[in-house]
Amino acid sequence: NLRRVRFLDLTAMAEQQQFYILLGNLMSPDNDIRKQSEEAYDTIPGQTKITFLLQAIRDAACAEEVKTMAAVLLRRLLSSSFEEIYPGLTVDMQTAIKTELVTSIQTEASPNIRKKVADIAAELCRNLLDDDGNNQWPELLKFLFDSVNSDNVGLREAALHIFWNFPGIFGNQQQHYMEVIKRMLVQCMQDQENPQVSTCFHLKLCADTTLTNMQRQLALEVIVTLSETAAAMLRKHTAIVASSGDKNGYSVYKSNAVAGESALDRMACGLGGKMVLPMIKQHIMTMLQNPDWKYRHAGLMALSAIGEGCHQQMEAILNEIVSFLLLFCQDPHPRVRYAACNAIGQMATDFAPTFQKKFHDKVISALLQTMEDQTNPRVQAHAAALIQKGTKLVLEQVVTSIASVADTAEEKFVPYYDLFMPSLKHIVENAVQKELRLLRGKTIECISLIGLAVGKDKFMPDASAVMQLLLKTQTDFNDLEDDDPQISYMISAWARMCKILGKEFQQYLPVVMGPLMKTASIKPEVALLDTQDMENMSEDDGWEFVNLGDQQSFGIKTAGLEEKATACQMLVCYAKELKEGFVEYTEQVVKLMVPLLKFYFHDDILLIGALTTSESMPLLLECARVRGPDYLTQMWHFMCDALIKAIGTEPDSDVLSEIMHSFAKCIELMGEGCLNNEHFEELGGILKGKLEEHFKNQELRQAKRQDEDYDEGMEETLQDEDENDVYILTKVSDILHSVFSSYKEQVLPWFEQLLQLIVQLVCPSRPWADRQWGLCIFDDVVEHCSPSSFKYAELFLRAMALSLCDTSPEVRQAAAYGVGVMAQYGGENYRPFCTEALPTLLGVIQSPDSKVKENVNATENCISAVGKVMRFRPECANVNEILPHWLSWLPLNEDKEEAVHTFDFLCDLIESNNPIVLGPDNANLPKIFQIIAEGVANESVKSEDACSKRLANVIRQVQGSGGLWTQCVTMLNETQQKAIQDLLNTA
Repeated sequence: NLRRVRFLDLTAMAEQQQFYILLGNLMSPDNDIRKQSEEAYDTIPGQTKITFLLQAIRDAACAEEVKTMAAVLLRRLLSSSFEEIYPGLTVDMQTAIKTELVTSIQTEASPNIRKKVADIAAELCRNLLDDDGNNQWPELLKFLFDSVNSDNVGLREAALHIFWNFPGIFGNQQQHYMEVIKRMLVQCMQDQENPQVSTCFHLKLCADTTLTNMQRQLALEVIVTLSETAAAMLRKHTAIVASSGDKNGYSVYKSNAVAGESALDRMACGLGGKMVLPMIKQHIMTMLQNPDWKYRHAGLMALSAIGEGCHQQMEAILNEIVSFLLLFCQDPHPRVRYAACNAIGQMATDFAPTFQKKFHDKVISALLQTMEDQTNPRVQAHAAALIQKGTKLVLEQVVTSIASVADTAEEKFVPYYDLFMPSLKHIVENAVQKELRLLRGKTIECISLIGLAVGKDKFMPDASAVMQLLLKTQTDFNDLEDDDPQISYMISAWARMCKILGKEFQQYLPVVMGPLMKTASIKPEVALLDTQDMENMSEDDGWEFVNLGDQQSFGIKTAGLEEKATACQMLVCYAKELKEGFVEYTEQVVKLMVPLLKFYFHDDILLIGALTTSESMPLLLECARVRGPDYLTQMWHFMCDALIKAIGTEPDSDVLSEIMHSFAKCIELMGEGCLNNEHFEELGGILKGKLEEHFKNQELRQAKRQDEDYDEGMEETLQDEDENDVYILTKVSDILHSVFSSYKEQVLPWFEQLLQLIVQLVCPSRPWADRQWGLCIFDDVVEHCSPSSFKYAELFLRAMALSLCDTSPEVRQAAAYGVGVMAQYGGENYRPFCTEALPTLLGVIQSPDSKVKENVNATENCISAVGKVMRFRPECANVNEILPHWLSWLPLNEDKEEAVHTFDFLCDLIESNNPIVLGPDNANLPKIFQIIAEGVANESVKSEDACSKRLANVIRQVQGSGGLWTQCVTMLNETQQKAIQDLLNTA
């Protein structure tokens, strides 16, 4: 029997050695040798093959590649020729094979070979399960249970690998073993030291259809969470990802399908499209060709789900995807047509504006055809026709997709306006039955989005009729049930109509504000529950929970929060569009919004918090200005404490940045005196904490780069985290800018608590973004706090000088701006530095790549800085020598703020009849006309800028000089001539 293989006689040993050579030759790169070896291998009897292959696998002296080849061949042999070989073996031989496989798994040192042997064991076990589900290898089940309890991680992993390859291993005994299986699963899930073990078993849970949907979804949630929190580890185990995408992304069960779509979305975002798309693309294509509509529907929903995470990879093949997708708009099954429209709408969002630019013709044509099929003739005269055969669902999705395309196509949608609008208005007028409320709401949304997209001129002929439809619905608003889906669509539609109509909308405020405030004032139901109570409450009832430990959870009923979020957005819109026209409502809106700063439990509330702070606070202050300073100050006092506290406590970085931006805008608007000593003390502590946290986070990221799981995907995550941190740093800079510009030099003693941290930012060893924003803060100190700022000069002047020729254009830009403000505001003390910096500025401007896209902003700041030195510190420059060069660099087209400074200086020079600028006999005037014309055409000069009047006067003076005027104008192209005329008409 096989045991005697170990005591081979010399002939057998020679044969075994010949077999090893044969295995080696089977891997030969030489085609002839490999072909001869394959022919020789095929002549060996099956039983002998098994003997030799097992011996090769068990031989410690054998090379790993030979052992690997032996394991692959043995598995293939058992898979393809089991019936021909195995039943013919003696019982002793069969027992010996099983024993050898288990022993090999237990003793094999190489993880790779151990895994291959586990594959063989799973294959053999699969063939040993009879038609009645009896497993004829019970010893392997015992080995599985023993291995899972073993201290040896290799054995635990091998056991899971067997389970992975053959989940049906328990056969008809699965129910009998269920408790043992569950204990085994729990042990593996709790294996913190070896996450790959835990992950394998979670996937088995996902795939096991005998478990409840909830259990399978929880297992899937673990895999997805790993993809978000341990992506690098998971990327090393591609089979895990492929399996989870394969088994869990799609389901005919609604709850599983929803969980699967969400999982695909999150995994694509967590692991990245580079890994996920190749794995999932083939599965989706197979599903889309399945005759069962459920698979086609699931495939389309999966395609919708991965767009965000696979953005870069899908964008490269978008044409192929869209062409294939549009075929399903005409699918015989309405649910598939619905899914196709849903996918179009999602892609219009994920791939805007590329999607609209490239595909708007073919997409709109397909949607029109789908809509005509469903609404022919005109909603088929009555609502019942919509509901039959599921067409209502398709129409809802078509309307949503049209809205999405129009929203991002904007003016490109104008040619299609007359094709869609009559049908859409007809739906609103006639879809009045209760079961059509969602369709009617979505159509109202679609009409308002189209109106916004095509603009006031195109929409106005229909505006009156649409307003009447909305007013009629609004009048019936009080009769609508609280959960009527039309409410949120109506609220959004009114806000869009406000954007379209502008000030003309003010007359409708008394009609719309009552229901809007009612919705915005919804108070969520919250509860503190112990675990027992929580189990009695279902998430299907709209409850979500956060575990607080100690068997307690905080619950919130989320129903209505989305509508609340929408309503708050709309209030912001009214304040923004109507300004002082909204003043009647500012007080009640402020009282509603400010408390929301403290409430960030739910995603929608995060959105409200962001909206509340980023836009509403400064906008509401602007609205209130018309009521005078006392009223304005009262309103600010109500906001200020809450804003500062929110900056200190808000945990979400996106929301935090918006709150900080809002606070900075409010300080700029309110000016000096808006903050008291307590405010300054609290704000100083918070900003210091933010800066310290910034440095600490950078250190942590550097440590993660040394981690064994560090890879390209983790680097992307770390860069995202870094960008978030830098964005918060920009908001610290915004707040300091607003404080410096309002309080000037008197705020410097308060600023000194932050000084060393800002100095740390500009150290040459710091990342470029740190240096950029550190310099920006010092720029503000110089601009708003001079001449006192010079007492800090030794802390930043050297860094600023080095930064003028930094490799990062952003750093160069900040340093160049600093030289400009030193010349303009810094005072006498900064004169030596301006003199020293000038040659460097000129060198940067004249370098060959100074005008390439990434460098142009920095270069324009250098040009502006040179102009400021000549204008405000002429003693620091050879003005006559530099001026002709400076004139040749104008106009500035990218940095609009600095462009105004250069035009102001140009006006000074022209008005003083500077001979270098005007040239002999005004020979430079045609060039000056070109500079002015380009500045106007590029909107570097606007009618509200003070210099526009001065520039217009220059042109008018030349206008009266006959031949010179003709000479100047003929040098201009058509666009430039129009720009000159526009300037004369508006300035």
